[in-house]
Amino acid sequence: MEPQTKRWKGLEYDTDSWVVYPVLSDEQSQDVELIEAYAAPILNKKETSRLVRELNSFFPLNGHQHIKRVRACKEKGTPHPLDILVCLTSDAPDMKVVGLNSLLPSDRVKHDGLGEPFLVKIPARPPLTRPQFELASKHWPTSFHEDKQMTVALKGELFSPPEKAAMHMYMRSAVTAAKAAKDRGMEAVGAVVVNPVTEEVIAVGHDCRHDHPLHHAVMVCIDLVARSQGGGCYTFDSHPACQLIPPTSGTHHNEPDAEKSSQPYICTGYDLYVTREPCVMCAMALVHSRIGRVFYGITSADGALGTKFKVHSQKDLNHHFEVYKGILSKQCEGLNASSDRIQSKCLEER
Repeated sequence: MEPQTKRWKGLEYDTDSWVVYPVLSDEQSQDVELIEAYAAPILNKKETSRLVRELNSFFPLNGHQHIKRVRACKEKGTPHPLDILVCLTSDAPDMKVVGLNSLLPSDRVKHDGLGEPFLVKIPARPPLTRPQFELASKHWPTSFHEDKQMTVALKGELFSPPEKAAMHMYMRSAVTAAKAAKDRGMEAVGAVVVNPVTEEVIAVGHDCRHDHPLHHAVMVCIDLVARSQGGGCYTFDSHPACQLIPPTSGTHHNEPDAEKSSQPYICTGYDLYVTREPCVMCAMALVHSRIGRVFYGITSADGALGTKFKVHSQKDLNHHFEVYKGILSKQCEGLNASSDRIQSKCLEER
């Protein structure tokens, strides 16, 4: 195993065979929710400024500041080039017949330049990602404060070729650890903790549940990192592939970023590479150990970082971290298939 970047710098890896994508929160990944509103055609463009001013005063779009009041008419050749949003249906007065007279009192909003109102659907919430923005804009124009890094990440283009080469190397170490676990009759899951500042591997672990039911690969790595800081509860000396890697750069493992924190706690600022999406227990352990980023190869049916739960983005937790998936997905999927065959064989033997 070659954990240090300088030992493999310059080597080429097939990083084009996989793409890494961010695992978004529910708010960032959910479909665009629509609500109903009344709009009306603007018959006289010269009245637009006045109409916007008066409608903003009489029917303010409270809680919906992302909605633009005026849109260009979608139908080509229409004599009404603009539509204006009058109000939400929930704010409209009860009326048997929808019309300007019943919807807008003439003493508050002059009807000059307005056509008859009609129903439209508008986005209920501001878009958080470009895909949400593009979907929302098909219904009604909205404001969008774009996170350009997120947009690039959703295209799978966030990381540069050198960064992808490093990620490939780290996940390859996790795959090697997973194979070592499989050879010992354990589940083929491997994990690696990396200090992104020094580009050094700190700990390598794999599934050790034959020793203890809680010794998932991620838990093994966290315990090894804790040992480097004078803690740790277990010993994994009987598993050669589970290692705490001595630093070579002169930087102590418990100082991942001395400029940001003089007293880092366990995995503060570190990256975790794991072949399979962590479970709830491991995800919560990563929260408590203050991991910086998590990269996993394939999803899991009970995964807690994107599939069944999204622990990393729970608002009521006091720590959040970035999660990415897809690194060496084919190799990690192959491990999963091998693990399934081992489990099936064990069941047959029973």
